[in-house]
Amino acid sequence: MTPQHGPRRARIAFSDSAAKQLENITSEAEIHALDRALVVVSVDPDVGEPIPGDAAGPQLRQYTDDIEQVRVMYFVTALRTVVVVAYIEV
Repeated sequence: MTPQHGPRRARIAFSDSAAKQLENITSEAEIHALDRALVVVSVDPDVGEPIPGDAAGPQLRQYTDDIEQVRVMYFVTALRTVVVVAYIEV
C-alpha cells in the first residue's frame, strides 16, 4: 500500500522588505502566529484575497488571520511552487 501524503506545499520566499520586517519580529508569540499564517498560504496559495492592481505583474494577494492578528501580502510564482511574501504585519 502506498503511503498517502498531503498536498504539496509551496516554498516560502521573502522580498527584501519582508525579510527586514521579519528581522524585527522578536516576540515568540508573533513568530508562532506568522508561522501558522505562512503554513496556510503555502498549502493553499489561493486562500488570500486578490488585491486590485496592474495586470502587468504577478497578482498580489492578501491573507489575513483575524484570530492570530496576522496579515501577509504575497504573490505566487507562475508554476505555483513558490510564494513570495512582500509584506508582513503582526
